[in-house]
Amino acid sequence: MKTIAINGSPRKGWNTHILTEEALKGAASKGSETELVNLYDLNFKGCISCFECKRRVGKSLGRCAARDDLKPVLDRIHECDALIIGSPIYIAEVTAAVRALIERLTFQYITYNKDKTTFFTRRVPLLLIYTMNVSEDVMKSIGYAEKFKFYEDRFTALIGPAKTLTCTETWQTTDYAKYEMTMFDGDERKTRRETVFPRDKRKAFELGAGLFG
Repeated sequence: MKTIAINGSPRKGWNTHILTEEALKGAASKGSETELVNLYDLNFKGCISCFECKRRVGKSLGRCAARDDLKPVLDRIHECDALIIGSPIYIAEVTAAVRALIERLTFQYITYNKDKTTFFTRRVPLLLIYTMNVSEDVMKSIGYAEKFKFYEDRFTALIGPAKTLTCTETWQTTDYAKYEMTMFDGDERKTRRETVFPRDKRKAFELGAGLFG
């Protein structure tokens, strides 16, 4: 068994990275081999709409044809047994790198045929992890939940059953006084990191283990 996890945050060692690694540990507890990919270490772009993944007699049918740092990662994902994607939420969306990954990963499998919806021939479980600054109530009131459900449904349709973990009101910096961030209480966020975040880590571990039943 092989589980690949994508850390879609540019900040190593922080919230998204930590939860993604915890989910990997959960997968490892079930005997899975694991791999962590730090997406911001790679040089790549989003889909360029070349349509080589749709060409009937082309050698790249059902597979992304673009050649860059992401291509070998997509190839390994194609062969893996479980996939974890973690992203912080920036300006009400996943990071630009994760959005580019989603374009490249999913569009290669989408067909425009009436009787076939995906080129992917297996079912691979996914865990989607999102970290964000807003509270859970705000997350729901401004439509984030619907956005996460959209991604969950798209992955489920194209690759395999997807589940979602959200982590809210994250600790963003060790010193809030350095920045124009007076709407947040740095001490409260630090306390939350010490008391609530461990529960999020446990959830990530459990969901990672749950990828294998």
